Amino acid sequence: MTLQEIEQQVYQLTIAERLSLLNTITRSLQQEIEPSPKLTQNEKLAIVNQMRGFLARPSEPAPTDEEVEAMLEQRRVEKYLK
Repeated sequence: MTLQEIEQQVYQLTIAERLSLLNTITRSLQQEIEPSPKLTQNEKLAIVNQMRGFLARPSEPAPTDEEVEAMLEQRRVEKYLK
């Protein structure tokens, strides 16, 4: 597929799909420009535990996959488009 064909296809995507594509392109560029540092096992565990704390809502059930994806997409929009 050529660049021109890809550009034509972009206009057929929904806004959410285009935002997701933009995020993917941004992440791919960031990885090439600034490769992420290697984390130790303890650092990875600390991050996982911190993320569990973010999702803890004692009076409510755990979020669904769709709710988590919506939260992530909203965060990406805030991070990359504002």
